[in-house]
Amino acid sequence: MAVNKDSNVYTIIFTVIMVVVVGSLLAGFASGLKPKITENMEAEKQQNILYAMNVNGNEGSGDVTFVSKDEVEQKFKAYITEQIVIEGDKVTPNDQAYLIDIKKEATKAKKAGYVRKLPLMIGEKDGKKVYVIPVRGKGLWDAIWGFVAVDKSMTIQGVYFDHKGETPGLGAEIKKRFFMDDFTGEQMLDGNTFKGVAVAKGNNDPLNNTKDDFEVDAIAGATITGDGVSAMLKKDIKMYVPYFKSLNK
Repeated sequence: MAVNKDSNVYTIIFTVIMVVVVGSLLAGFASGLKPKITENMEAEKQQNILYAMNVNGNEGSGDVTFVSKDEVEQKFKAYITEQIVIEGDKVTPNDQAYLIDIKKEATKAKKAGYVRKLPLMIGEKDGKKVYVIPVRGKGLWDAIWGFVAVDKSMTIQGVYFDHKGETPGLGAEIKKRFFMDDFTGEQMLDGNTFKGVAVAKGNNDPLNNTKDDFEVDAIAGATITGDGVSAMLKKDIKMYVPYFKSLNK
């Protein structure tokens, strides 16, 4: 019996078959690529953590240059000497702490009784101990995030920031060296009081020579993104203050 290819039934059956076939192929591709995608995500996190520690390929005042993906795993193991998870008063070693999703942890922490897991990567650079804290917040359009490396006194040793959808030439500049470099050397504790670092539009130190004013110069035209960075640093890093106070007893 001849098939009527002009009938609605034929069109519907053909469409359903194509959807099933194409869907199966895409699912197969996604499943096959998942290990590689996961590997790339882990390598990117390692690059960002090392960048905050000033382990990178930067030269002069040029572009941001990460440790290459061929070297990043080896360098991560060499520079990150310990990883821990802080849960209230409990501190637990965890060599996969850097993979903890702090966005999911923030969501879980909204439930009564849940103790949020705070990952902390501890490394050593030039004979000095460095503590790398992950941070996440909200910019103008979408999420912003990063890593902040501090010493025992919570003085910033380096940062790395990134974003999902900030405006090119404005808020997107938070991942440029001229902005990130300003944070190095900034203090976040005023005595025993945590103040964080604010991205200040009215900052009276545009060259950022003063490191105890708890401010860095804002990016012109990116006020809301800058406010997001300020809030992100204060909100997320403040949770680690009890741990650092315990180190300095």
